[in-house]
Amino acid sequence: MKKYQVVGIGNAIVDVLARAEDAFLAQAGVEKGIMQLIDMDRAVDLYSRVGPAKEISGGSAANTIAGIAHLGGRTAYVGKVKNDQLGAIFAHDLRAQGASYETAMAPKTDEAETGRCIVIVTPDGERSMNTYLGVTEFLSADDIDEDQMAEAEWIYLEGYRFDGPDSHAAFAKAVAACKGAGGRVSLTLSDPFCIDRHRDAFRDMIRDHVDLLFCNRAEMGSMYQTDDFDGALARAASEVAIVACTDSENGVHVLAEGQHWHVPAVPTDIVDATGAGDLFAGAFLWGLTNGYDLETCAKMGNSAASEVISHIGARPEADLKALFKGQGLL
Repeated sequence: MKKYQVVGIGNAIVDVLARAEDAFLAQAGVEKGIMQLIDMDRAVDLYSRVGPAKEISGGSAANTIAGIAHLGGRTAYVGKVKNDQLGAIFAHDLRAQGASYETAMAPKTDEAETGRCIVIVTPDGERSMNTYLGVTEFLSADDIDEDQMAEAEWIYLEGYRFDGPDSHAAFAKAVAACKGAGGRVSLTLSDPFCIDRHRDAFRDMIRDHVDLLFCNRAEMGSMYQTDDFDGALARAASEVAIVACTDSENGVHVLAEGQHWHVPAVPTDIVDATGAGDLFAGAFLWGLTNGYDLETCAKMGNSAASEVISHIGARPEADLKALFKGQGLL
């Protein structure tokens, strides 16, 4: 048995969550429903404009790993923070969930700071993310422990991290170490605009290395540059062993070995959509590494996503295992 079921690699960010009306987005120049990269000055300006906020350790793949740890999975995370207050918050929160986190912190003298994402949640539950990457942008191959990657059944790569100047090399090193030891690779596409910036790199990785692809409908269309959803799903399935594509309130499509499952979403009153895809992936991977069939994994993913969008914040608050048992999934 390998030491880790899943090792995640991606951004290490502290989420700053605030509620606001749609009018605020227009006034502040924030585009609704997507992730925008911002610099430190913009981060300071936005933070000064929002009302009361809640700070929670975040980052897309880190949320996924926290979900797996919450379920009792053997898991670890690789992401860069600075030796500062927010960096300490990030490390503590992730370890408190039960995940291993040993990535070396950037020194206090580093000009960049720990990344933070100002998440503005509107009354409809939609989240508009404004991300200052800070030191997490500079994750490099030096931060990848090949022995740790070799001890992973799966690695989980965050698409957002394709924006880093050295992150492609970090991913390549992780993939080689994991696959060289018989492990498998999962990737989340993260965001349509991120795909637009790095489509060729995504395509190469998907075709050559990825065993499990996570995405949503918009990302699938962006990846294959088409409005033909069924056609895009079929193309992805021809390149990847397992495809899990979420479609908001319409549930999720899972394709593998020539089969196609559509699993309905769990009806939920949306409070904050932050982390829905992250927790879907976490529960799906937990189910997969514990021997559950793909349809059950998708149901677990939908259940976890439903829980996380029912409250503010991208980490689970309810006992997910108890939730799964109540739904007959365990």
